[in-house]
Amino acid sequence: MNIFNSIPIKGWSFGVFKEKNITPFEKLFEIFKELITYTSGDFDEAIDWLRQLDKEYVLTDENYTIDDFIEDLLNKGFITAEISPGDDRSFNKISAKMEKALRKFALKKIFGQIKKSRSGNHKSKYSGNDDDDNNDYKNYQYGDQVDKIIVSESLKNMYTRTGSDELDLISDDIVVKNSSYNSQMSTVLMIDISHSMILYGEDRITPAKKVAMALAELIITRYPKDTLDILVFGNDAKIIPLKQLPYLKVGPYHTNTVAGLQLAMDILKKKKNNNKQILMITDGKPSCLKLSDGSYYKNSAGLDPKITNQCYNMAKQAKKLKIPITTFMIARDVYLQHFVREFAKANGGKAFYTGLDNLGEMIFEDYESNRKRKI
Repeated sequence: MNIFNSIPIKGWSFGVFKEKNITPFEKLFEIFKELITYTSGDFDEAIDWLRQLDKEYVLTDENYTIDDFIEDLLNKGFITAEISPGDDRSFNKISAKMEKALRKFALKKIFGQIKKSRSGNHKSKYSGNDDDDNNDYKNYQYGDQVDKIIVSESLKNMYTRTGSDELDLISDDIVVKNSSYNSQMSTVLMIDISHSMILYGEDRITPAKKVAMALAELIITRYPKDTLDILVFGNDAKIIPLKQLPYLKVGPYHTNTVAGLQLAMDILKKKKNNNKQILMITDGKPSCLKLSDGSYYKNSAGLDPKITNQCYNMAKQAKKLKIPITTFMIARDVYLQHFVREFAKANGGKAFYTGLDNLGEMIFEDYESNRKRKI
C-alpha cells in the first residue's frame, strides 16, 4: 500500500485565466449608472445618451437591445413607470433601489481600494469605554475595571517572573484589556451649487455629487455611528436629504459661503458627540451675502472685503465651537488660493487645492484622519 495515496496534497494549482462572464444587462448597467449621475436623474436623457453610445460603439445586438435593457430595469425595480398628472402620459423614473445602487457605485469607483473592516471598529489613539473586543492589553492601573483583567496573560507574567508554579501574583503581573476610544464623527458636507460649477467647459458638480454619494454610503455601511448631513449653497443654503443627491443640479446662483457655514454650524451645534467637522467643496470665491432686510449683496468682481471678512468671522466662530473646516478648492487662481489660506488660518483648519480626478481620494483621507482623533 502506498501511504502517499491517502495523504491529501495541498498547494497551488494554475490554469488558463477565464474572464468573468458579464451579462448584457450588467455591461449596460455600469454605463447607465454613469449617465444617470451625469444627467442628474433624468432617465430619458440618460437613455438618449445610451442610444447614442450604442450607435457609436455597438453596445448591443439583436439578441439584447436598449429596449430590453429598459424592460429589465423595470422588472428589477431600478426604475418605476409613472403617469404624468397633467396629460396622463407614462414616463420612467429611477427608484429608491436605483438611488442606493448609485451610492454603492460611487463608493466602489472612488473608494474602491479601501480595505473592508467591521462597522464601528474604528479606533483612535484615545482610551475610553469600548463595546468591541480588542486583543491588545496594557498593564493594570488603579481605576481599571476588574472584569477587564486578562487572567491567562496575568498568570503567564507571574510564572515568567517567579519561575514557580506557586500563586504569587502582584500588581505588576496583571494586564487588562486595552479598550480603545471608538470615535464618533458628525460631519457636514457643503457643496457649492453656484453657476460656476459648470462654467469654463468643466463639469464640477458631477464629481462633487459622486463624492457625496460615496461618502454617504461609506458612513452608512462602514461607520454607522457617524452622522453625515449634506447641504448645498448658492445664493442661500439648504439641507438636502440623502435620496436627493443623484438629482443635484447647479443653478443661476452666486456663492453665499457665509450662509452655508452658518447652516453647517447650526446643524453641528445640535450633535451631542465631541467630534465634529465641516467639509466644503467649492470652486469659486464667495460672492454673495444675504442682508438683514432679506435682499442680497452680490459682487463677482474679485474678492470683496465686505464678503470675505464675513467668511473669516464665520471661520473664527467655528474655531470657538471646536469645529474644524476643511476646504477642497477646485480652482487654481492665485488670489483665490490666498483667500482660502487665510480662511483656513482663521479657523485652524485645512485647505486643499485639488483637481477633479483626486477629489474623492483626498476627501476620504481627510475624513479618515479626522475621525481617528478627538477634535
